[in-house]
Amino acid sequence: MKKTIPITTIPLANTKEGVISITHIEEPYGEGSKPVVSIGISLDGEENKPDWKAHIPYENIDDVIAALKEAKEKFGK
Repeated sequence: MKKTIPITTIPLANTKEGVISITHIEEPYGEGSKPVVSIGISLDGEENKPDWKAHIPYENIDDVIAALKEAKEKFGK
């Protein structure tokens, strides 16, 4: 049974009310599916109704973090 556990909410830069919400989801695709971390973006601040979201398998988190750090180093200001 799908179960969501909020982890944190971060203000979304350059918006008035936007947030980034990070959530752990158990069995996101049905019984027996592996848990994921969900990253949601809400422009109006409704963290439970994101405009965009991505589900990242826990096995991929380290690679995603490395890619985000690389993007920040190359292009972040």
